[in-house]
Parts: sequence; C-alpha cells; structure tokens
Amino acid sequence: MGAGCKSDPTRVLVGDISASIEDPLSRATRRRLRAQGVVTGIPCIFSTEKPGPGKAELLPLPDEEFDKGDVGELGVLPEFRIRILPVLGTMPAVFGLAAANHVILELTGYPHEYLASKARDKMYEGIQAQIQGSEERVARARRFDAVGLKVPVTLTDVGYLVEEVYYGRSAISGLTTRLALARWRRPPEDYLDMSVEGQKRVKLEIRELVCMTKEEVAKHEKEVLKGSKTPEDLYDKNVLDTVQRRMEEEKQYAKWR
Repeated sequence: MGAGCKSDPTRVLVGDISASIEDPLSRATRRRLRAQGVVTGIPCIFSTEKPGPGKAELLPLPDEEFDKGDVGELGVLPEFRIRILPVLGTMPAVFGLAAANHVILELTGYPHEYLASKARDKMYEGIQAQIQGSEERVARARRFDAVGLKVPVTLTDVGYLVEEVYYGRSAISGLTTRLALARWRRPPEDYLDMSVEGQKRVKLEIRELVCMTKEEVAKHEKEVLKGSKTPEDLYDKNVLDTVQRRMEEEKQYAKWR
C-alpha cells in the first residue's frame, strides 16, 4: 500500500488487506474489493503510522486544476487523486524489502504468521438480525403484516457498510461499539414489494442504511422511521453533512457492486 507521508519504519507490517489501517489507498482498494465480494485473502504491505502535527501531509490541488473540470477524474479510485504526495526516500525501500521477504517465504514454503484478517462475522450477523427486526417493526407500525418479511441485505453488505463506508464508527456520535444499521429516512408508502405471490420484500438499497449505535438506532427508529420527524429535525449540520458525503461516495462505488 502507500508509503507516502510515512516516516517510521517500525510501523511497516505485512498482513491481510482487511487488517490494514491508516492508509487511504488501502481503504479505497478494500472498498472496491468488498463491492465485488472480496473481503480477505490478499496479503499487503502497509504502515500503521498515524498522521500528526508536523508530519508530511497530502498537498492540496492548485486552483487551476479545479478550473479544468472534475478533479475526481484524476485518480484511479475515488478518494485517491493524483496529487503531490511527499515521500521520505527510505520508506519505499522498506516497503520493498518487506515485499521481497514475503515473496521469498512464500516461494520456499518457510513458515510465517502475519496479521490475520478481521473476524467480525458474529457482529455482522447481529447487525443483520437488527436490521430485520427494525424493518418488521416499521412495517407493523404501518399496519402491515410483517410475518415472512424479506430484507435484501446480506452479511457481505453489512460488513461493507460498517467497515468501508462508515469506517467502523457511528455517523452520529463517532462511537465504535454496539454498532447497528438503520434506514436514514422514513420509507415511502409503497416500500413493500408484493408483486410475487406469497412473497413480501422490502424495497431497500444498502446506501439508504446508516451506521449508528444501537441506542441511536432506537431513537432514530422511534422519531424518524415510525414518527413524523426528518433527519434534519433530529441532527446537526455536521452529522447531516457526514451522512450525505458517505452516501455520495457510495454512489461512485456502486458501479463495482
């Protein structure tokens, strides 16, 4: 992954791509891979070094580049534009050494144990069940029969939203524990699809779901999904902007799903 803006060779690690952190290129790559159903199984070199005061930063694009048109077209991945990226000369060599070492170990069959992939399937299963329960409660609040209601959200969808879209944090509070997913807006009156006899399916796209804590979901469900309020009534501008930005980003990645 990226060696730009990194300076601490002791933070360079080899591990599964799902375990990589503090790396915008890795995050953008993970997100695109998850959109295609690939979550783990790809070894990579990355640095866990965090940015901080006085450290090198990604330089902004000059105004004349914005005048030329959509700057998003400059990069091969969303959120990863072609820009001036400071690189300490020794760091790419450190990354290369780690990569060469990995190749030698793999070719010779020498035993090695790197950072494992994140094993959070139990958490994803709990969130998937929570979405199902929320959708059933909303349906009953509208006097629909919720028995047998189908919600088109898979475990892969849950992991993708929680890890790659919302970075494992609540969009409301930034908390990282007791996470859940909920619709952002009250569904329209015709949100149930019963066009197939004997089947009731919720009309729901994954980008309509937002990551929150379980307590925040309970409040959101009561006041927005089953009540009369809108997100604009309930949250401040920072929260609204964060959610809108995440949803706009997801539109760019949707073509790879």
